[in-house]
Amino acid sequence: MRTQLRIDAAGYRDLMTHLLPRKENGREQAAFLFARAGGSTDETVFDVIETRKLQAADFAVQGSDYIELADEARAGLIKQAHDLGASLVEIHSHLGPWPAAFSFSDRAGLRETVPEMWWRLDHRPYLALVVTRTEFDALVWLDNPSVPQSLDFWQAGSRRLTPANNSLGGWEWKA
Repeated sequence: MRTQLRIDAAGYRDLMTHLLPRKENGREQAAFLFARAGGSTDETVFDVIETRKLQAADFAVQGSDYIELADEARAGLIKQAHDLGASLVEIHSHLGPWPAAFSFSDRAGLRETVPEMWWRLDHRPYLALVVTRTEFDALVWLDNPSVPQSLDFWQAGSRRLTPANNSLGGWEWKA
């Protein structure tokens, strides 16, 4: 099954400006997209309907190599996704010159978060992306909260962006 995430060009530019500002403050940034799934039997398309760019108050911890949502922010995101009938797409930035990939702490967090979101949002798919200045990586949980797959591409306006696919291989996702 092919998967794609679609966002309009202006929404993509605004999102990237938030996640990777020209003048970095030394902290990872994050946002959540709310997307509705559609498509066909061989392709799922996630269309972004709303964006929430996280601010300092939304984090319990916001460092240069680790972020953690505050409980109130997590509850608000779940409620908003539920009210919209949407899947959640989490996106965060990684600072520095490294390839785009989910870190060990990212993976541990996803292992805990995805099943909870899956349950709370009536088994809707969950997507996670990590962006750097040069590339991004992405994972999608379509029909099982323990088994991710790669996103085929991110359609940003007329641009088709392909993930680095650095995160699936060589690491066991199941607990």
